[in-house]
Amino acid sequence: MIKHKDQRVGVFVDVGNMYHSAKNLYKARVNFQEVLKAAVAGRKLIRASAYVIKSQTQEEQSFFEALSKQGFDLRMKDLQVFAGGAKKGDWDVGMSVDAIKSADKLDVVILVTGDGDYVPLVTYLNENKGCQVEVLGFGETTSLKLKEAVDDFIDLSEDLGTYLLRENRSGGTRRRSSSK
Repeated sequence: MIKHKDQRVGVFVDVGNMYHSAKNLYKARVNFQEVLKAAVAGRKLIRASAYVIKSQTQEEQSFFEALSKQGFDLRMKDLQVFAGGAKKGDWDVGMSVDAIKSADKLDVVILVTGDGDYVPLVTYLNENKGCQVEVLGFGETTSLKLKEAVDDFIDLSEDLGTYLLRENRSGGTRRRSSSK
């Protein structure tokens, strides 16, 4: 697995997937700033996009602002609510299209997700665009097929102290202190 400082990288973050994985596995939130740093790994960052679903909650606006300040280009769409009450909000197609459109300017495409729906994207980027594809995700919730398809998988669960935040009693957040 070749990683060097002259590689041009694009980072594409499936925020919903990561949010729900961290919440369900660890009752914590993702430290997206540290995830971005690990993804870039000293290489040339060309683009960092975070894909979010707006649900019109009070706390989400400050979260979106924090992501933007950390260097992410925010891509937003509204939560779809269907007549029967079912809700849907995902960015699989939009994130894939953006990665493909950016691929000619990148050496490495980095997906921050565990969603196996991205396997065809990984295959396309490898075979048709010549891009190295890496994934950062929580090992327990990352699709085995996705792990097998990529050039490198970084398991965020191996360093929870770096990649997770937890609420403190005053309502703020801080880094998680234990590693697992």
